[in-house]
Amino acid sequence: MRRILLTIMLCFVLVVPQALAASSISSISSNSSNSSNHTKAITDVSLLLNGKPLQLDAESILQDGVTYVPMRSLLTALGANVQWDEATNSVTATHNETTVKVKVNETKGWTNGKEVLIAHPAQLIDGKVYVSLRWMNESFGAVVKWHAATRTAAVYYPEEGLPRVGSYEHLKSLVSEMSNSYTMNNRLSKESIQMESKALEDAPTAAPAADAASGSGASDYSTTNVQVQGVDESDVVKSDDTYIYQVIEQKVVITRAYPADQMSIVSTIPYADTGFTPMEIYVEDEQLIVIGSSNSNKMDVVPMAEEKRMIYPVEPTVYTTRAIIYDMSDRTAPKQIREVEIEGNYVSSRKIGSSLYLVSNKNINYYYMANEQADVAAPTYRDSNSSDKMVPISYDEIRYFPDSIEPNYLLISGVNLNDNDQSMEVQAYLGSGQNIYASSEHLYVAVTQYDDIPIQPATDGVSSELTKRRYTPQSTQTAIFKFALFEGTITYMADGEVPGTILNQFSMDEHNGNFRIATTSGEAWRSDELISNNNLYVLNESLDTIGKVENIAPGEKIYSVRFMGDRAYMVTFKTVDPLFVIDVADPTNPSILGALKIPGYSDYLHPYDETHIIGFGKDTIEQSNKDEHGNIINTTAYYLGMKIAMFDVTDVTKPKELHTLKIGDRGTNSELLNNHKALLFAKAKNLMAFPVELYEVKANHTSPLEYGQFSYQGAYVYNIDVVKGFTLKGRITHITDEQLSKAGNNWYDSNKNVRRILYMDDTLYTLSNSMIRAHNLSDLQAIGSLNIPK
Repeated sequence: MRRILLTIMLCFVLVVPQALAASSISSISSNSSNSSNHTKAITDVSLLLNGKPLQLDAESILQDGVTYVPMRSLLTALGANVQWDEATNSVTATHNETTVKVKVNETKGWTNGKEVLIAHPAQLIDGKVYVSLRWMNESFGAVVKWHAATRTAAVYYPEEGLPRVGSYEHLKSLVSEMSNSYTMNNRLSKESIQMESKALEDAPTAAPAADAASGSGASDYSTTNVQVQGVDESDVVKSDDTYIYQVIEQKVVITRAYPADQMSIVSTIPYADTGFTPMEIYVEDEQLIVIGSSNSNKMDVVPMAEEKRMIYPVEPTVYTTRAIIYDMSDRTAPKQIREVEIEGNYVSSRKIGSSLYLVSNKNINYYYMANEQADVAAPTYRDSNSSDKMVPISYDEIRYFPDSIEPNYLLISGVNLNDNDQSMEVQAYLGSGQNIYASSEHLYVAVTQYDDIPIQPATDGVSSELTKRRYTPQSTQTAIFKFALFEGTITYMADGEVPGTILNQFSMDEHNGNFRIATTSGEAWRSDELISNNNLYVLNESLDTIGKVENIAPGEKIYSVRFMGDRAYMVTFKTVDPLFVIDVADPTNPSILGALKIPGYSDYLHPYDETHIIGFGKDTIEQSNKDEHGNIINTTAYYLGMKIAMFDVTDVTKPKELHTLKIGDRGTNSELLNNHKALLFAKAKNLMAFPVELYEVKANHTSPLEYGQFSYQGAYVYNIDVVKGFTLKGRITHITDEQLSKAGNNWYDSNKNVRRILYMDDTLYTLSNSMIRAHNLSDLQAIGSLNIPK
């Protein structure tokens, strides 16, 4: 469970580089009788406490590269009780449930009566007791972030003011209030759903080339296309320099793929009839992590002392998110070494270095709670290192967000894969999570919230446009919750809120300590004051909004977003595709630099280089709707086949469509349009590949809106560069000519569908659930293939 002393502090010593300090500090006299003889200087370090400027009654002091702060001044700002004992030259401070005692110039102190070592002892300087900022914050469980560019130390005491659930009775009252609000505020009308022309789900990110590998494997190989460099995302396929790992239905298949002419399946991990369904995987050195959904019998849960005896009808099953960790030092015989499990439906995960983070949502059964047929169990978790059964989280350990309106639990767990002795950490919050974004240091969870909009009756007695609607209109907000991540530990830091809803994980980004987020508010199909608008907000470390640009492309909605350093690219759409280039270099004043309007839209934006970006989406055609007199009522856009475009943003005020590529007719699709992990991109190899399900109008083309017939499924492989654009190298399919001839208008054998494309050195691999095919990368000549048994 949660640690009071955060190990995150062990890696973060607030040290100001000496060379930097020398140019920006002024010396202090050191001949005072109560001062240390070491070199001292007043620092120009700014301090933030929970995101707010912190003014102390004396300057911070730099001594031997360590920043010291006046102890009483800092603790008083926190609301702590501080007592000075002149007889023993010691200070005792109590804050929340922690009591710390230190003595001047001594390397030992006491935390809650336990003796601890102090690397940098307290000092008496000019009549004030100074302590190292690092030790001060370690002792009281804080998180410290150092920003070199602004020379700012940001100190967070994470759960200040975040209330605890505390008891089952309090939970009932909270959930009762939430459930009423949730029911009222989520009456999304069928009318609004039907009038939306397109439902969008998670789009996503960029594909890095891999590090060189050692041994007999490939020296260069592709990896999963991820949003943030250094933050891995799970997928149905992973690879290293020699092996390919695939989730295929109820098993994981491990194939020795390099060299390609000797491909063979070396092992299979079956899960049929185990109650566990594998979904995605990670591979890290000699470890394989399989993430999936599971279910446990209610009797497999350790009961809480305060729970009632269950009476009919009972909840029969606990649905969980599970990660199974294997030792892969011998790929022919994977050895399970650990299981971790948290209750709830899987939301997403990230792996940062050797740390794995899982996020799930657990619904609270309000029916059981309201009718008092049985206590609804607290959320549970399990780490096989310590227990065979699911263990409930104490209500004292469950926090809640006061403004949350959803009767769910958000569970976040962290596992240090390098330290089997470190127990999984689990945090539980009354709330929920829908989309997540992770940087190397932070996790952001985004949740859509709804509020009814009051309808003001018209003063002239005529019903307004709003009152004519068959439902109550709603405004939407996105709540954002921020957590610090370090070596498997999780610490809540801040929460914020912005108007509108986000599209997916690419709507969020962290840069230079700030958080950027793009939202759509209102509805694209409306024509009144609740018509859609698109916005970009910049929030500071404490998730307060510090900059924004709003009301972008009224009447349209966001279809894709990509943040790239000091630039943001946003695609909105209704009948045409505007690409907006937004300057976010000044976080307090983001602004639109330029825009380009073209037919079609992009579901996913992928960086090519600093001045070019690739859009993957659909081509469209506009058609006017006329009344009986021939007057144009409105214009509607209809999607056609796939469209890929390279945009030149060298001149940010005048972005242009440099190259375009169109594939197939109406009905053509690709997994890439809703899952970025389906893209293989390697700029150094001028290589781009993705799966396509091709539909073509064969003959008698009577209308551009006519749906095509199924004609192909497989990998489309391109050479790509700025000068020539997209050049098709070839196509690779796993479907035989005979199967294709019998397919008819539609194709149903998805086991034959190419889902992922990867490379090892100069070999290109295409993967489906039934086969792996290997081709020479230079000319796509076949090298070999391997059938995967069912």
